[in-house]
Amino acid sequence: MKKLIFLTKNNWPPAILRILLGLVLFAHGSQKLLGWFGGYGFNGTMDFFTETMGLPWIIGLLVIIIEFFGSISLMFGFATRLWSGSMVILFIGILYSSHIQHGFFMNWLGNQKGEGYEFFLLAIAISASLIITGGGKYAVDGLLARSGSD
Repeated sequence: MKKLIFLTKNNWPPAILRILLGLVLFAHGSQKLLGWFGGYGFNGTMDFFTETMGLPWIIGLLVIIIEFFGSISLMFGFATRLWSGSMVILFIGILYSSHIQHGFFMNWLGNQKGEGYEFFLLAIAISASLIITGGGKYAVDGLLARSGSD
């Protein structure tokens, strides 16, 4: 089971994908958890999720955990497949709960009511790719797969 989760080849393409996806999500997770980059922090985000969006408290908490801690784990290549799987579920949920009604395109010009879903499709594709390939070069997963026995 350990090899199924952690085994990865020592190559660059998945490493590039996981590091860049991790960096982008870290910014979003930092907004939600810490209030960095103009975010509302944990309390403000949880209030928005539970009161404005009507999400259960546990779902709001999971969103914050996946975006913040999952992004850090991806950058280091730790449990890449598990975090990527959780991100696929997260992005599908976000896409259908609050973005699909605004169409495909992001709101670059500020002329629509919300953001489209093109970013989420890319994030789903990257996450799905990482589920298949693992973390790639310089991933902690590679060390874990080689250490000890199952």
